[in-house]
Amino acid sequence: HDVIGEVPDRAATLQMAAEPGTIVIDARTRSLVGDLFECHDLDPVEPASSIRPVRRWRVARERSPESRFSALRGPQSSPLLGRDEELQLLLRRWARCEAGEGHTVLISGEPGIGKSRLAAALEEHLRDRPHRVIHFACSPDHQDSALYPFTANPDAIADFRHHDVTPNQTSPEQTEPRHAMDGHKAPPQISRPPSSPVSDSVRPAGSRARPGRERTLETLARQIEASARRQPMLLLFEDVHWIDPTSRELLDLIIPRFHELPILMLVTFRPEFRPDWMGRPHVTVLTLNRLSTKDGLELARLVAGPANLSPRLFEQISKQADGIPLFVEELTKSVLEDEARARRSRLTIPPNLYASLMARLDRLGPVARQVAQAGAAIGQDFSYRLLHAVYPAPDHEMAACLDSLVAAGLLFRRGEPPDAVYSFKHALLRDAAYDSLLREHRRRLHAAIAKALEAQSPERLESEPEVIALHYSEAGLPQSAADYWAKAGRRFVAQSAMAEAAAHFQRALAQLALIPSTLARERQELELTIALAASSQTAKGLAAPETGQAFTHAMKLWEQLGCPVEYSRAPLGLSGYHTNRGDLEVAEGLNADFLRLANGRGEPSLLCTAHAIAGRTLTFTGRFSEAREHLESAGKIYDQIPQQRSFSQYGLTPRTAADGYLALVLFCTGSPDRALAKVRDTTAYAYDVAHVPSMTLAHVFGATLFSLAGDDQALDDEVRSLLDLADEHEFLLYKAQGTIFLGWSNV
Repeated sequence: HDVIGEVPDRAATLQMAAEPGTIVIDARTRSLVGDLFECHDLDPVEPASSIRPVRRWRVARERSPESRFSALRGPQSSPLLGRDEELQLLLRRWARCEAGEGHTVLISGEPGIGKSRLAAALEEHLRDRPHRVIHFACSPDHQDSALYPFTANPDAIADFRHHDVTPNQTSPEQTEPRHAMDGHKAPPQISRPPSSPVSDSVRPAGSRARPGRERTLETLARQIEASARRQPMLLLFEDVHWIDPTSRELLDLIIPRFHELPILMLVTFRPEFRPDWMGRPHVTVLTLNRLSTKDGLELARLVAGPANLSPRLFEQISKQADGIPLFVEELTKSVLEDEARARRSRLTIPPNLYASLMARLDRLGPVARQVAQAGAAIGQDFSYRLLHAVYPAPDHEMAACLDSLVAAGLLFRRGEPPDAVYSFKHALLRDAAYDSLLREHRRRLHAAIAKALEAQSPERLESEPEVIALHYSEAGLPQSAADYWAKAGRRFVAQSAMAEAAAHFQRALAQLALIPSTLARERQELELTIALAASSQTAKGLAAPETGQAFTHAMKLWEQLGCPVEYSRAPLGLSGYHTNRGDLEVAEGLNADFLRLANGRGEPSLLCTAHAIAGRTLTFTGRFSEAREHLESAGKIYDQIPQQRSFSQYGLTPRTAADGYLALVLFCTGSPDRALAKVRDTTAYAYDVAHVPSMTLAHVFGATLFSLAGDDQALDDEVRSLLDLADEHEFLLYKAQGTIFLGWSNV
């Protein structure tokens, strides 16, 4: 064991009853390390040379980097003024939390108003109470990066796993595959299960598979809950006005579930964000107003300390800051740092935060200003190595500039160069530094950052292509930006995060619009438009306006390019959009045009697709004889096409669609036995080619026929297979259809 104490005799006392392999500290050392380490109370001991017991703590482990960073910046926090009522409300909610009643407090306020400072004040008041604090924060640069707050703070996830799981409790490791969440790596990404049949042998009897994203969200929620059962938890979720759609979905999941657990969750955001959680039980909304003139003056005096500023200057600072605590602090520091004038009473007050920051940077010297600007171009957080690659100053000069920025309170640092990571004290400070860049200099910086990321962090090319895409966009290099936005879109499609995927495809298309028209550019635009339409189809629905707009534009591009076979998803998707909206006449017109084109081309794959979609629409119109002709033709042509599995570009194999609709036609025209045989063959084929969307659609056809035939047992089996696949792969339409059939089978 190791013992750290004030004096030798105390160290000897602390050794008493200390287990081998432990580190024990006393009160003085505990105050020095603060929250840098997780410490557990031990029973006090009686020293030989003192009449008072000596308190002691066992050092359990080093806290995560994110928590360590919060601890390091704590002593530098500005005083908390004018927030007594708000703080008392949070303390009352914490008292309920300790009693086992969870609560969520939504803290709203404009930038710089002190949302994070209020949360920090609550942490300070809870320091001596048993609890755990977990921090998550959203980022303006990752609003479409699924689960970014969790991937950005993997140590919090590792922290859950470190503490959770009792012997009588089912562990995530027992129910979920092991992910990169283990150790200090990233938590599990939302993943798409492989396109292959799911073996029932690997599932518990009576269980249902869960979708990749739903499974991930449920796992995260369960880990938080399990951790809170061991000890009351303060869960901070900051800046949710920048939240990504999947993380917002997770909050939608966990907020209603926390009221029976000892969890107090603080959610901070700016007024423009409109959360859906207001008005729910166990949810309190707390709006932070600006400081009064009196509190503004007092805060300025506290920040100034012993400096002998005149009352007039304090009044000017308070008036100029207009009750925003961050402005009060920055304007006061700007005045204190201005030593150019002999008489402090004649110092000028910067008109706003931007001017204050620029004045402070100018006083640190031109190189420090340029370093801060380069860091701001990288983001709210930046590493020493990346900054050095973008702004290649000598090591000693770079280190000196960064040290001066840290000393001025503009940046925080964790670690030591060259492994240090820096963060701007507030997003507004980063914005001010960034906005001071001239456009051409800004573009050069972003181009250098993107190239440095490609060279230094090849893993980010796969894990965060959207970050590189953003820098190429800001650099004014649209082709590179479009390529990376497209890569990001495909990555999130693979993770079933369709809302994020659609946003990235839209950004890619916006960048392509800046490039002169060429054949290659137009083909890429068509490919991305189809990808956007497919993402919208999954995220919004088959008949959603966004889906129709994307497929309409894709159809226009497809025709302009001479109707290339490899992009036939455009007419197929547009026909499906109108069919599902009930615009059957419009769909029939599209189908007729497509069939004429296919006959003129004589291309088997086009002909097969044209007959399949024509038969589909005619089935919905009730013209079964015509539908049967088209559907049978599609099946015959398909059997003659080599490399049939390449049809996955259409979202499902044409044979599955053609034979499934043909089974419905046969049933409706008086051949139920042939219809049931046809749907069984269709299902067997879909499983044989191991194409999951086709497998799921085959079960839809099967459920439809078994419900019409009144075969309840077969319907029940079919519906459960359908729901397993729809859940596992997040096919929302098929999940809805399966739920309807499940209700039918249970009647």
